[in-house]
Amino acid sequence: MGELEDAVMTRVWKWNRPVTVREVLEDLQRERSIAYTTVMTVLDNLHQKGWVRREAEGRAYRYEAVSTRAAYAAALMNDAWSQSDNPAAALVAFFGMMSDEQRQALRDAWRIVQGPETRESPQDAQGQNPGSATEADER
Repeated sequence: MGELEDAVMTRVWKWNRPVTVREVLEDLQRERSIAYTTVMTVLDNLHQKGWVRREAEGRAYRYEAVSTRAAYAAALMNDAWSQSDNPAAALVAFFGMMSDEQRQALRDAWRIVQGPETRESPQDAQGQNPGSATEADER
């Protein structure tokens, strides 16, 4: 996604509702000089790429995000990682760039992905891991 596409999508994600070209244009014009047709083209391109859906409203369209910004960021990370010839080294380098807050977010996300049933090892009736040998089993 290019810089202008990102600026447009940032507004669509932030507002979290169907938006018009005019609304996006007026907000973008607070930061830069930009034409209506440029914003219309960017939203059309985003629609063609599958990032927004649109619904006709009179002679115009209302655009709405297809997925979240978090899903977009995840897709970018996955794409970059899958292109590496050494995924483990890429992850090590990535983790090395992370702040303490980002590493904590990673730990939190990992706990969520694992789910409650995998956070602790399952225990059998005797308080041991299934499949582990007891002294009685070895005799």
